[in-house]
Amino acid sequence: MKTAVKVVLVAVALAAASGAAAQAWKAAVAAGQIGEQSDGYLGVVGGNGGLAATVADVNIQRKKAYSERAVAEGTTVEALGIAGGCNQIRRLPAGAKYRVGGGAWQTVGQGPLQLDPRCP
Repeated sequence: MKTAVKVVLVAVALAAASGAAAQAWKAAVAAGQIGEQSDGYLGVVGGNGGLAATVADVNIQRKKAYSERAVAEGTTVEALGIAGGCNQIRRLPAGAKYRVGGGAWQTVGQGPLQLDPRCP
Protein backbone atom coordinates (compact mmCIF):
# COMPACT_ATOMS: atom_id res chain seq x y z
CA MET A 1 0.00 0.00 0.00
CA LYS A 2 2.89 2.39 0.62
CA THR A 3 3.84 2.18 -3.07
CA ALA A 4 0.23 2.82 -4.05
CA VAL A 5 0.11 5.89 -1.83
CA LYS A 6 3.32 7.25 -3.34
CA VAL A 7 1.98 6.72 -6.86
CA VAL A 8 -1.30 8.43 -5.96
CA LEU A 9 0.50 11.37 -4.39
CA VAL A 10 2.71 11.79 -7.46
CA ALA A 11 -0.36 11.70 -9.71
CA VAL A 12 -2.14 14.20 -7.48
CA ALA A 13 0.85 16.52 -7.45
CA LEU A 14 1.19 16.39 -11.23
CA ALA A 15 -2.52 16.94 -11.77
CA ALA A 16 -2.67 19.81 -9.32
CA ALA A 17 0.49 21.52 -10.51
CA SER A 18 -0.75 23.17 -13.69
CA GLY A 19 0.11 26.79 -14.31
CA ALA A 20 -1.57 29.70 -12.55
CA ALA A 21 -4.01 27.46 -10.70
CA ALA A 22 -1.11 25.67 -9.01
CA GLN A 23 0.44 28.97 -7.97
CA ALA A 24 -2.87 30.19 -6.50
CA TRP A 25 -3.37 26.89 -4.68
CA LYS A 26 0.15 26.87 -3.21
CA ALA A 27 -0.11 30.52 -2.16
CA ALA A 28 -3.46 29.87 -0.45
CA VAL A 29 -2.00 26.89 1.45
CA ALA A 30 1.01 28.98 2.53
CA ALA A 31 -1.35 31.76 3.66
CA GLY A 32 -3.45 29.31 5.69
CA GLN A 33 -6.55 29.88 3.54
CA ILE A 34 -6.65 26.29 2.28
CA GLY A 35 -5.80 23.29 4.44
CA GLU A 36 -5.26 19.57 4.15
CA GLN A 37 -7.85 17.25 5.64
CA SER A 38 -7.37 13.76 7.00
CA ASP A 39 -9.64 12.31 4.30
CA GLY A 40 -7.10 13.23 1.61
CA TYR A 41 -8.90 16.28 0.28
CA LEU A 42 -8.40 20.01 0.66
CA GLY A 43 -10.74 22.29 2.57
CA VAL A 44 -11.30 26.03 2.67
CA VAL A 45 -10.27 27.52 6.02
CA GLY A 46 -12.43 30.29 7.46
CA GLY A 47 -15.13 30.36 4.83
CA ASN A 48 -13.11 32.06 2.06
CA GLY A 49 -15.64 31.38 -0.71
CA GLY A 50 -13.34 32.78 -3.38
CA LEU A 51 -11.16 29.67 -3.05
CA ALA A 52 -14.00 27.15 -3.27
CA ALA A 53 -13.58 26.59 -7.02
CA THR A 54 -9.84 26.00 -6.69
CA VAL A 55 -10.37 23.54 -3.84
CA ALA A 56 -13.12 21.75 -5.77
CA ASP A 57 -10.89 21.40 -8.84
CA VAL A 58 -8.00 19.94 -6.85
CA ASN A 59 -10.35 17.60 -4.96
CA ILE A 60 -11.86 16.34 -8.21
CA GLN A 61 -8.37 15.53 -9.47
CA ARG A 62 -7.49 13.82 -6.21
CA LYS A 63 -10.66 11.70 -6.22
CA LYS A 64 -9.96 10.64 -9.79
CA ALA A 65 -6.41 9.62 -8.87
CA TYR A 66 -7.60 7.77 -5.76
CA SER A 67 -10.35 6.00 -7.76
CA GLU A 68 -8.00 4.84 -10.50
CA ARG A 69 -5.48 3.61 -7.97
CA ALA A 70 -8.13 1.87 -5.85
CA VAL A 71 -9.19 -0.23 -8.84
CA ALA A 72 -5.60 -1.09 -9.72
CA GLU A 73 -4.67 -1.98 -6.15
CA GLY A 74 -7.92 -3.65 -5.10
CA THR A 75 -8.50 -1.24 -2.22
CA THR A 76 -10.97 1.54 -1.53
CA VAL A 77 -10.99 5.21 -2.45
CA GLU A 78 -11.52 6.01 1.23
CA ALA A 79 -8.45 4.02 2.33
CA LEU A 80 -6.25 5.72 -0.26
CA GLY A 81 -7.68 9.12 0.67
CA ILE A 82 -6.92 8.59 4.35
CA ALA A 83 -3.39 7.38 3.59
CA GLY A 84 -2.86 10.33 1.26
CA GLY A 85 -4.28 12.78 3.80
CA CYS A 86 -1.99 11.43 6.52
CA ASN A 87 1.05 11.79 4.28
CA GLN A 88 0.07 15.29 3.14
CA ILE A 89 -0.47 16.46 6.72
CA ARG A 90 2.88 15.00 7.80
CA ARG A 91 4.63 17.03 5.08
CA LEU A 92 2.99 20.38 5.76
CA PRO A 93 5.32 23.23 6.69
CA ALA A 94 4.99 25.15 9.94
CA GLY A 95 2.06 27.53 9.84
CA ALA A 96 0.00 25.46 7.38
CA LYS A 97 -3.54 24.43 8.32
CA TYR A 98 -4.94 20.93 8.63
CA ARG A 99 -8.04 19.23 9.99
CA VAL A 100 -8.69 15.73 11.28
CA GLY A 101 -12.19 14.42 10.71
CA GLY A 102 -14.76 17.16 11.08
CA GLY A 103 -12.78 18.86 13.81
CA ALA A 104 -11.45 22.36 14.06
CA TRP A 105 -8.64 23.61 11.83
CA GLN A 106 -5.24 23.29 13.45
CA THR A 107 -1.94 24.92 12.62
CA VAL A 108 1.25 22.94 12.08
CA GLY A 109 3.80 23.89 14.72
CA GLN A 110 1.29 24.87 17.39
CA GLY A 111 1.28 21.78 19.53
CA PRO A 112 1.81 18.16 18.58
CA LEU A 113 0.64 17.06 15.14
CA GLN A 114 -2.74 15.34 15.36
CA LEU A 115 -3.39 12.50 12.90
CA ASP A 116 -6.37 10.35 12.08
CA PRO A 117 -6.19 7.10 14.12
CA ARG A 118 -6.57 5.21 10.81
CA CYS A 119 -3.27 6.59 9.46
CA PRO A 120 -0.94 3.88 8.20
